[in-house]
Order: sequence, then C-alpha cells, then structure tokens
Amino acid sequence: MIDMLKRHEIQVLRRAGHGQEEVAKLAGVSVRSIRRVEDEVPVSHVDNEAERDKRRIGRPSKAEPFRPFVVAQLAKEPHLLAVEVVRRARLEGYAGGKSALYELIHAIRPRHVRLVTRFEGLPGEFTQHDFGEVDVRFLDGATKRVHFFGSRLKYSRWVEVSVVPNQQVETLVRTMTDHFAAMGGIPLLAVFDRPTTIAKSWGRDGQVTEWNPTFAGVALDLGLGIELCWPHSPEQKGAVENLVKWVKGSFFKQRRFLDEEDLRRQLGEWLAEVNTQRPSRATGVIPAERVKEEQPRLRPLKVAPAELALRIPIAIGPTGVVVHDTHEYSMPPESMGIPGTLYLYRDRVRIVAGRYAATHPRLFGPAAKSTLPEHRAQRVAAAAGKRAKRYMQREHLLEIGREALEYLTELTHRRPQVWIRDIDRLHELLQRHGKEVLRAAFARGLAEQAIGAEYIAHYLETPARLATATQRELPL
Repeated sequence: MIDMLKRHEIQVLRRAGHGQEEVAKLAGVSVRSIRRVEDEVPVSHVDNEAERDKRRIGRPSKAEPFRPFVVAQLAKEPHLLAVEVVRRARLEGYAGGKSALYELIHAIRPRHVRLVTRFEGLPGEFTQHDFGEVDVRFLDGATKRVHFFGSRLKYSRWVEVSVVPNQQVETLVRTMTDHFAAMGGIPLLAVFDRPTTIAKSWGRDGQVTEWNPTFAGVALDLGLGIELCWPHSPEQKGAVENLVKWVKGSFFKQRRFLDEEDLRRQLGEWLAEVNTQRPSRATGVIPAERVKEEQPRLRPLKVAPAELALRIPIAIGPTGVVVHDTHEYSMPPESMGIPGTLYLYRDRVRIVAGRYAATHPRLFGPAAKSTLPEHRAQRVAAAAGKRAKRYMQREHLLEIGREALEYLTELTHRRPQVWIRDIDRLHELLQRHGKEVLRAAFARGLAEQAIGAEYIAHYLETPARLATATQRELPL
C-alpha cells in the first residue's frame, strides 16, 4: 500500500499540474497508481495502519515462503526478468498468483538510485531543509554547542537560517513554517534527510513505514509534499547536507562572536549579504534576483506561523487535568476520562475533549500547573464533604508557588484550629485577583510576618507604599 503522506504528495503534485508520468517518476510508483490516488478523496490523516485495516490489507502473502528462492535467483542473475522468476518459481512448486510474487521481487530487487540532477529544481518546485550543530568558542573563551536549522529554495538559492534550541519535531515544523513565511510562500515539495523527527521507520526498500505523526499532521495542514533522501545514497544526501556544510564553512568557521546575541546579529547580516549582495557560486546570480522568478510559483501559507497548532492525542486524567511536557492544564471535572486532542500553539494550549474545551497560556520551564478560575470553582463544587473542599482549595493555592507553600505552612502551624476558615477567604482572593497578585501578597506577608487571610486581603486593598505606615492598624 502507498503510505498516506506519499498519497498526499501525489495529490499535491497533480493539483499543481504535473503530468501523471512525471509524478509517477517523482513518487516512485506506477502511472496506474497515480490515476487511482488522483481519484481518491484528499488525504486527511496519516495513520497507515488504520488505512491498512480499512482496506483489509495485511493477509500473509503466499509468495513469502519463496523469498529465499527469489533472493538466490536475483543474486545469481540481477537483471533476470520478473516473468522468468515466476516461471522458475512455479517449477519449484509455487501455486500462488503472479501479483504476490511480483511484489516480492520488487521488494527484493535493488532499486535504481534516482539521479542527483533532479535536485537542481525548477522555480517553486522544492526547498531543502536540515538541522546542523557546531561548537562555537566565544571571545571570552566560553564554548557552546549551537543548533541551527537551514532552509533553501533550490532554484534561486535563497537561504534562511535560524539558531534553534534543539532538534525536536516542534522546533523543526515551527522554524520551517517561519522560513516559508520569510520566503514568501511554500513550494510543491520539501526535501529532507531522514532524521527520526520525520520518519520513525522505513522498510528495506526505502519506503517509510511510520511517519512522525506530528510532522505529518503539519505537512497536511500546510498542503506540503514531502520527499526524503534515499537511504545509503550519498549523492542524494549531499544535496541536503551541503546546505549545512556551507553554513558552517561560510559563516560559523569564518567569524568570531562576542556572545550568542552577537552571533544572532552577525547571522542576520550574513544572510542579507548572501541573499541580496553575493552571486551564488552554483548559479552565478544573486539569489534576490533569481527569487523574483521563483516567488510567483510559491503557494500562500494555509496557516500563519502564529496559528500553527500541533495536534497531540490526550485523555483527561482522574484529577481533571491534562499533562503535557510535565505541565498540568485544568479541564472541567465532568470531562474526566474523555479522550481528546491538545492543540499546541507557540504561546497557548487549547484542549478539546468531546463538548468540553479550554484554552490556557502555554507553560515553559520546570513543571508547573495552569488552573483556570472557572475550573477551580467547578472542582471545589464537585468535591465531596467540607474537609475535601478545603483541601482542594489549598491545593489550588499551592499552585501559586514557593511563596504559597511557605505562607500556608506558617498559617497552618500558627492557627491549627482555624486555618480552614482562612483557606476559604484566600481561595476567594485567588479567584478574584489571580496567581501573580496573590504571590506578591504572600511574599510581602512572609517578609512582614503577617500571617492570616485578613492581612492578605488588606494588602490587596492597600497600595504597597502605605504598607509600613498601616502595619500597626492591621486587624488582629
């Protein structure tokens, strides 16, 4: 079966006006397959296993027991016609159909390496993308490993390079989308090496058997065809990897940097130089001149970089939260146990589970919690018994951070009989003023050793500059 992302690539190329035979060569499938895929509904998912089950694909092949025989025949005579292999197999007792044996022969026979000349490209045909890393020694003697991601329009040689924090899939798709926006649109195809951020596994024949679902989902959202370099083909991989070597050799190894901020500034200057001032050695033309021919062939971005959402399957946990990247995001108590989807944006998180939905600011850094005020109220209302409600309210207050932990510890030990009453009032203040305001009030209370909900309420009603003067008047 042709995998789903390959089907998407075929549909993209055919919609762009490429002929069936041309697309068949580019995709490595038959013209008949191109016709069949062209008539299918547009690809909307990349779950190959689900599609395989849907099409009832996967029954054991009758040709599989004859694999050693076929391997031996092709090893002795590599150019032996498939029809002759079938004839000899029947003499050895093969009773299955021709198609099954042809598929086995196709999988075993070494494939011809596609010519590197296809990487020269036409205007708007494809871009090349790859990660790179280099150890940089700054002028103060400090050394740091710098990761970067490069993208290049192959026809014009216009290049975009960004310093990135890591080589993970989210970094790849977001930086790639930023580069497309800077270039003025997206090409027909994006060409990559085979990092596991894109293809998790592939068969002996080189066909991808499992795509990274996050990457594949973004490719569908953008309407972008994907091409991967053929395994063990240095003449193909070189076309992508030369981009990284060129950036290292022309920029990182030629310049000296005061610090990382200076590196980023110089990188911007260097990109302006190579794109708008210096002729490309490959074409002899300044990329800014050649890109004028290419940009009209680029397609508009379907999704703006700021609105690009990575879809992550989730289930609402028994405590009414969703955990992503060690961070907890609240959901209504009624949504517990319901499967859903987390939409991960650059600056926010949107969670949808059945008829329930919530949007949170995205959390970064050490493990933290985001609880929306309405969810706090719903969870307290859903708790059974007064004591359970108070402890849940205290948990909400503890989410504020270290200041809350220290303040509530003092409160509990100083007022062991009445701290529950204080918790009620403090929780009200949290709902009304939010975490950051209450965190500052807790810090002030600790500094002044004013422990009690009445002090915190007074702080929130009194300007900070009056705190010292009014300390004597605080209620006891």
